[in-house]
Amino acid sequence: MASRSLPQRAVHAVGESPLSERLARAQELAYQPLIDWVRDSPLHTDVLGHSLHPSLTDVTTGCWLGTSLLDLAGGSQSRRGATLLAGFGLLASLPTALAGAGDWAELSGEERRIGAVHALGADTATFLFAGSLVARLRGRHGLGTKLAMAGNLVMAGAGFLGGHLALYRGTARRSSVS
Repeated sequence: MASRSLPQRAVHAVGESPLSERLARAQELAYQPLIDWVRDSPLHTDVLGHSLHPSLTDVTTGCWLGTSLLDLAGGSQSRRGATLLAGFGLLASLPTALAGAGDWAELSGEERRIGAVHALGADTATFLFAGSLVARLRGRHGLGTKLAMAGNLVMAGAGFLGGHLALYRGTARRSSVS
């Protein structure tokens, strides 16, 4: 048997962690009414043949990456654009998170635990971007830039876990009902 790469070992450790299981149980208790609602909503559909969540993540993370690119390369004249992208990313994060929660509700075992840690990372990034937007709107662009960079770093880790679930484990596939 070939040895696992460092990223594969990290995902396996997350999936086998008792702490991840406790996190998953806590999320289930906290969000159960919302999860029940979203499972019957258009955000949890098989019409595409796959989950809507991965496609929505591209909008959210694209806005947030654009925010940081403007912060780093655009200078002071790009502050308005960076602020708008941070805000649009936050708006897009709501349906993205809801679609993900509907998908997560159907997972079990190691995948459920990995999904719980993915969700915690995405939620953390969302809060960092909310702080970034507030800082920017109050004229504290330096702080807004730092919070956005932190949000993107956290989102990269969360995205790695989500990508592992969707692409490696195939959790984003949907079977159409005829």
